Amino acid sequence: MMKKGEKWVFIGLGIFAVVVMAVKGFMISQDDEVDPGIPFYTTVSPEFAKKASVLYRKYNCRDCHSLWGIRSIMQAVPAPSLDGMGEFRDEAWLYDYLSAKNPQSIIPSRLKRKYQMPSFAEIPEADRRMLAEYFSSLKIEDWYLEEATKTRYEKLTGKEYVK
Repeated sequence: MMKKGEKWVFIGLGIFAVVVMAVKGFMISQDDEVDPGIPFYTTVSPEFAKKASVLYRKYNCRDCHSLWGIRSIMQAVPAPSLDGMGEFRDEAWLYDYLSAKNPQSIIPSRLKRKYQMPSFAEIPEADRRMLAEYFSSLKIEDWYLEEATKTRYEKLTGKEYVK
């Protein structure tokens, strides 16, 4: 059985919690900041994107790279995100990179050999071309481009980004 003093403590705590929630709710409702949405998008058709995402999974790209902000729960490799890749590399460059026998000759890696970008030179040319076209179509909204550039630079170099 509860003592009279304990009863008032619980009632007071309950009232306090309700007031805090009401004030917080009011403050949130007064927030004029508009969510700008997802900063990443693609310029290819949904049908093309669907076919390319099948290749993305087939060739295990998602084992190391995130796409649309989604990471594999098994991912342990600090590979760059593919979101917005088309802002940094064009289709021809991506095709050449995917076709390289040794991708590290194009972009040296700081990772242990077993985590470095594998060569895709042996996969069918049509698949390399589709992946290159798809990755080059991955863009970033202008309002987020500088943040993405900073994150990408720091991940690739291990150094602080200076504008």
